[in-house]
Amino acid sequence: MSAPLRVLLLRHGETDHNAGLRMQGHLDVSLNDAGRAQAARAAAALAVRAPVRIVSSDLARAAETAQAVGAAAGVPVTHDERLRETHLGEWQGLTHGEVEDAYPGLMGGWLTSATDAPPGGENRLQVAERGSAVLQETLSSVADGGLVVLVAHGGLIAAVTARAIGLPPERWSAMGGLQNTHWAELGPTRLKGAAGWRLHGWNVGAAEPGRD
Repeated sequence: MSAPLRVLLLRHGETDHNAGLRMQGHLDVSLNDAGRAQAARAAAALAVRAPVRIVSSDLARAAETAQAVGAAAGVPVTHDERLRETHLGEWQGLTHGEVEDAYPGLMGGWLTSATDAPPGGENRLQVAERGSAVLQETLSSVADGGLVVLVAHGGLIAAVTARAIGLPPERWSAMGGLQNTHWAELGPTRLKGAAGWRLHGWNVGAAEPGRD
């Protein structure tokens, strides 16, 4: 009997930009030492679940995290630029405070609306569209169930998850933030006559040393 299908969307490990509360978007920033340790813990936790497919954003912080998972699980990693984080346009590289100073009031709208976008950037509907396409294409190539892991970024994961479980766009901001190397987990709905996904876990992560 084949294993039940599950989709796990894993956020990358910490970068210096994360630690400094600096917005990354499409900037290609590598993991820092803390992020590499986080990736190793996530890899150990996920390897025991025997993923059958791993697809990652091509940005270094996600690709490095995915490589750790793939090495631990013995599964090759493929990369897809459509799993990149939201393009933040003119805000990339700035802190939230710097954005608020330079663009008063715009960030509040962006944080609460799926249709607002940073100047020169993307909105959440656009991000969900490209990320969901990768998810569907990946699932179409997995015939026998099992765990599919997509390694990506917090904004993309929230948008793809909200769309998958059928939240109306005006409620997408209800999806809280994901910590580094934490994940969302989806499984097919079991309701009779209903097709779609159920949310089985949000902001789930491997236990850190010294914590229960």
